[in-house]
Amino acid sequence: MKRLQALNKRTAPKSVMPEKIIQFGEGNFLRAFVDWIVWKMNQRTDFNGSVVVVQPIERGMADWLNGQDCLYHVNLQGRLNGEAVNSLERIDVISRALNPYSQNAAFMALADQPEIRFVISNTTEAGIAFDPECKFSDAPASSYPGKLVQLLFRRFQTFNGDPSKGLIIMPCELIFLNGHHLKECIYQYIELWKADFGADYEAFKEWFTNHCFVCATLVDRIVPGFPRKEIADIQQKICYADNLVVQAEIFHLWVIEKAENMTCDELRQEFPADKAGLHVLIAESEKPYHERKVTLLNGPHTVLSPVAYLSGVDIVRDACNHEVIGRYIHKVQFEELMETLNLPMDELRQFATDVLERFNNPYVDHQVTSIMLNSFPKFCARDLPGVKTYLERKGELPKGLVFGLAAIITYYKGGKRADGADITPNDAEDIMQLLRDLWATGDTQKVTDGVLAATSIWGEDLHGISGLAEMVKNFLDLIQEKGMLEAVKTIL
Repeated sequence: MKRLQALNKRTAPKSVMPEKIIQFGEGNFLRAFVDWIVWKMNQRTDFNGSVVVVQPIERGMADWLNGQDCLYHVNLQGRLNGEAVNSLERIDVISRALNPYSQNAAFMALADQPEIRFVISNTTEAGIAFDPECKFSDAPASSYPGKLVQLLFRRFQTFNGDPSKGLIIMPCELIFLNGHHLKECIYQYIELWKADFGADYEAFKEWFTNHCFVCATLVDRIVPGFPRKEIADIQQKICYADNLVVQAEIFHLWVIEKAENMTCDELRQEFPADKAGLHVLIAESEKPYHERKVTLLNGPHTVLSPVAYLSGVDIVRDACNHEVIGRYIHKVQFEELMETLNLPMDELRQFATDVLERFNNPYVDHQVTSIMLNSFPKFCARDLPGVKTYLERKGELPKGLVFGLAAIITYYKGGKRADGADITPNDAEDIMQLLRDLWATGDTQKVTDGVLAATSIWGEDLHGISGLAEMVKNFLDLIQEKGMLEAVKTIL
């Protein structure tokens, strides 16, 4: 075995660039997604910027990062254009990491640096929240939006309200319209701390409104994190004792909705990720891309899982490569769900192709049962809108999606698979009890009617969708008679 070196700026080269980005969050996702993107921008464009990491909670990884001079490797795995990829890249874009609880003066001094232009965050879904208990005098405020307002006010004062010193704020928390929620929290803190701002209150509020830019974003990359099983082999390959390796899929997508007080071109000029050949889209609205992701990524997942599992297939990748189930997934994806969206067809086709490559990742054994938790609510959010839109546009129901609903209903029957494996659905107890009671009747018509009429699941009675009850019952009968695999062949 090779002798491993410590990883730091004495043993590995590290670029020195102006600090342009304050990043709230030091976890695996931001390091494998945002910081990797900024690193690529530095390589391929004249962005020339580094990232200062701020630990958002009192206990975190700032000391670990600083112990390696903020150097670490990203291990990207997956399929790209049909080829398996398993790469290792050393990322050197983080300049330093700060803990604002023990280094508050250094944290607040970031506001005084003229080159700082961006704020990026991933503080979990709970991080974008208003806490009325936060005080302006706290060092720091406990909430992320509170810390951000403290920083913004300091910057406003340092530069006397200079319009050019506003910040571009791009949250990456997994909340739809995350930027809108963050902006609302910022205004709540500005009002809460009105007395603390004194005579500067009106001017500060006006400076934030007109010269800071809060963007909603959509992020998409699966990041498993630290590769515990493979770390010894990875360290041997890189010859460094890197304890901050982060593993991620090769696919990445970042949709940034430009702030209302700027144009897309202005944001592209300042954040030139598109020039670096990255999948970073700066758009007027993130909504159609959110719908695309929910429909073409989450939608097929939801229906392929019960069809695959009840056919004896346990891994998503194996389902994609299965002679029959693979064709079913393709039908749902390309012939049905894609027809319900409003983006250009070539964009949708490329995204759908990328999704199937992600499903077919040779390095991830994604269990279909892990997707099937709460299948009814998932179908309601991800696939039911597609059923309605397809019927409206085509004048007929999408057989693949309706078959998927019948497969979910069958899965909730429980019992055993043909290979003897226990079928153990998991959902809210009221849904579980409803399905137990309905299947206890032994009558697929009663099962169909009971499920479709369950307004507690759907928010409506699905008997209002023309032809749905008849098709669901027919598919339930077919599955009971032939078994899942033979039944799904009938719609291909």
